[in-house]
Amino acid sequence: MSTQQPPDQHAHTTRPESPDSQEADTKVTVPGPATVASGTVGFAKSRRASLLGAIFLMATSAIGPGFITQTATFTATLGAAFAFGILVSILIDFIVQANIWQIITLSGRRAAELANSAIPFSGYVLSVLVIVGGLVFNIGNIAGAGLGMNALFGLDAKIGGAISAILAIAIFLSHRAGIIMDRAIIVLGVVMVLLTIAVAIVANPPVGEALRQTVLPDTIDFAAITTIVGGTVGGYITYAGAHKLLDSGTAGPEHIKEVTRSAFFGIAVTGIMRYVLFLAFLGVTASGVLLDLSANPAAQAFEAAAGEWGMRAFGLVLWAAALSSVIGAAFTSVSFMTVFSAKLDLRRRSWATVIFIAVGLVAYLLMGTTPVALLVFAGGFNGLILPIGFTVFMYIAWFRRDLLNGHRVNPWLLWLGTLMTILTWYMGVVSFSTIFKFLGA
Repeated sequence: MSTQQPPDQHAHTTRPESPDSQEADTKVTVPGPATVASGTVGFAKSRRASLLGAIFLMATSAIGPGFITQTATFTATLGAAFAFGILVSILIDFIVQANIWQIITLSGRRAAELANSAIPFSGYVLSVLVIVGGLVFNIGNIAGAGLGMNALFGLDAKIGGAISAILAIAIFLSHRAGIIMDRAIIVLGVVMVLLTIAVAIVANPPVGEALRQTVLPDTIDFAAITTIVGGTVGGYITYAGAHKLLDSGTAGPEHIKEVTRSAFFGIAVTGIMRYVLFLAFLGVTASGVLLDLSANPAAQAFEAAAGEWGMRAFGLVLWAAALSSVIGAAFTSVSFMTVFSAKLDLRRRSWATVIFIAVGLVAYLLMGTTPVALLVFAGGFNGLILPIGFTVFMYIAWFRRDLLNGHRVNPWLLWLGTLMTILTWYMGVVSFSTIFKFLGA
């Protein structure tokens, strides 16, 4: 769970067009030289914006409430050895994202539609997994919003989660509020990055030990790695960036190089941020501070390093990230429902999204599991379903070039993707029971 925005992150604010506007769109205009020139410039800017948007989508997904809480939890239990888990998660994320981005942009089709074309009914299975995983994510996102309000105002996490979910529905239904929220998230995201770097410096972590255990860990915890991977690239996040590129017209073999470059740049930036966040928590735990894993370990770590101001600032950022994630996870998960019925128009999808958020809230309020445990479990659960969808797309990449318009994914990505498919299946099998035990934390 993370600060995930939907691929069509502003689509939830769009109202159905009137018949007049649709009729106006059918009028043909003959462009003159100035129109063509300005159109070319506008198209170039739009293309750059779409790539930056996909990168930002990936970046905010990687350092959202789920990853922050999971990192605090596993750093407290594994210490410097968790550095290896961070490294592996970054490698898996890049290989998964780069493959999916290339496959979807080469095909020009959305994930569920492409899967159905390759293996009958597999798109329906994929959609069910994404929707269920998105619901689990959203329960965790609401829990994360509750933790944010707890750190910010001292409110009970359940009350904070309820207020946040209701506010998320209001924002989803309001055009202007949605735009304000999108801009506020960017500002708060920058604050989070600066705050994390400051805390990492103040915490004075054992960098040498962390670097050693990045490649030579004292222990390897596959459940922790699966959870981190699931929280940053599992569920709908796997396809969100690729769908955003598709919606913006960035499809076809002519865009493969820039798509792969964007995936690499996005993962590199978020990878650095993940490692810095880990170092911040490691510095706190290495100094002897004991984090209460049943409460709000991430906020406690920031408070230990930067005082009450650090805890309050962290609470604000965590809450904003979680609130945005509630809307993004709900909207994107519901968008996968369209594969089941063409009658699911914008209006019905809007109501389905509101219901989706409400169901997540009710589930959160009824469950006796702590918010931290929910955030950790959500990542683990989505890590378990990741290899299922990825296997389908690796099959398409290897054997169904006809669905990719005769083109082929870069061979080195195909081989690495195959290795990662095997690895994610192995991690899922060996960590299955451990992940479900997180619910009892």
